Order: sequence, then structure tokens, then C-alpha cells
Amino acid sequence: MLTRYKMTMSYDGHLFHGFQLQPDQRTVQGTIEDALKKMTKGKRVIVQGSGRTDAGVHAVGQVIHFDYPGKTIPVHRMILALNSMMPTDIVFTDCQIVDENFHARYSIKGKWYRYRVSLDHFVNPFKRFYTGHFQYHLDIKKMQEAAKDLLGTHDFTSFAASGGQIEDKVRTIYYVNIRKNEEENEIIFDFIGSGFLYNMVRIMVAALLEIGNDRRPVHDLKRVILAKDRQEVRQTAQASGLYLYHVFYDEIPQKYRQDQGLMIQLQ
Repeated sequence: MLTRYKMTMSYDGHLFHGFQLQPDQRTVQGTIEDALKKMTKGKRVIVQGSGRTDAGVHAVGQVIHFDYPGKTIPVHRMILALNSMMPTDIVFTDCQIVDENFHARYSIKGKWYRYRVSLDHFVNPFKRFYTGHFQYHLDIKKMQEAAKDLLGTHDFTSFAASGGQIEDKVRTIYYVNIRKNEEENEIIFDFIGSGFLYNMVRIMVAALLEIGNDRRPVHDLKRVILAKDRQEVRQTAQASGLYLYHVFYDEIPQKYRQDQGLMIQLQ
């Protein structure tokens, strides 16, 4: 008898070598599977994630599923059991029992990534693992205007790092928001899309920062998209500033559908 659990989790990615299981490396998937193996007295339970995050990348709303063998454990007890076995840089925040048709990766309707950039002149030692860093002049209005060119369905080959194994580079960006957090002296980038290619968010952030710093024309991203050439954006923002913020399994709410002409600011 197998029970499929869908669980939402947060983790600090600084000390993980990414989400995906890798031999002789500390990974998020490996840490969870080790705990489940103890709970099942030696049976391996395979954890499926909504996607892979790289080394140093964080998550606020990563989603996983797994098929637990044996007697069904109530959801509140499953959260308590797993959290009691997790290191302090992982916490489970929600648990549901779902049917066998649910898949953490293949049932996705969209993803929301957030990127934080510290504007401090010097690297803040308390932020260095949790933000990117850009100490130069930035024109936020120019970046906000440029971000509109990312909306809609495009071939994002120019924003895909080498090493990705997905051939189809067409994705839809539903929502982009760029704002300044005055209290923290940070720029916050939010991206919601149907999916994202390898390092795509970090490359988009790098390009937008270049526009904000007047190294590119405001609407240069139109040309970059059409070029379908990774060499058009050679920089990649640091992994430390990236967060998998939320995974959508229902249709994207209309308030986030800027691609349909709706422009609503995030709260």
C-alpha cells in the first residue's frame, strides 16, 4: 500500500549542493530521502521535486511528493515526523495526501521566483549568502520598463545557460515586478512564468541590472530575445540572491497575468 504525500518546504540553500541527489554531496533531496529511509526502516522512498535548485539557491515554497509505503500517516504527524529529523536549514510548512495522478513536477501550471539584490556599497557580511550584490547606480524605472519586454511567450535561448538538457526553450512569462525595499536597501525582482530554463532567472536579472546601469538600451531585451544567442547576455547573477518563492498547481491568478495587460503591483 502506498500513500502519496504532497509537501511544501522552505530551505536555506547555502550549505546544500543543490536540490537534486548527488553522490557524496549534501543535497536537499538526499537529506529528505535519508529521513524517510529511517522512518520506513530501510526502504528507499524516492522524493520528486517541483524542480531542481542549484547550489546556494534558496526556497520559500518548494514542493515535493513521495509515495510512502505501509500504513498511512496523518498529515499533521508526517510534518511533525519529518521536521523532527530535518537539519535546521530545512522546514516543512504544509502536507497533503493526494491521488496518484499528482506529480510535483509535471502537474505544475507555473512558478514564481524572487531575486534579491543588495545595493550596499560593500558586501554586507550578514547578507552575503542571501542576496546578490550590486553597488553601482541603478535606474529602477528603466528596469521596470525593460521588464515588460520579457512578458509573453518567447524562445528564451539567449537566457539559458549551457549545461541545460531541455531542447525546447519556449516559455511564457506572466508577471515581472521590480521594486526597491528601502528599509533593506535592496532591489526585489519577481518573475512568474510557465517554467524557467537553467539559470534563466539569474541571467534575466543580470541583463536588467545592465540596463539599470545604462550599459544597455532600455529595450535591448527585444533584440536579445530575437537573437537566440546565449552570448548576448554573458553575465549571470549570483546564486545567493535567488529564491523559489511559490509553485502554482492551479491556473495563474488573474492579478499576476501581466501578459494579458493587467499591471498590478505585488503587495
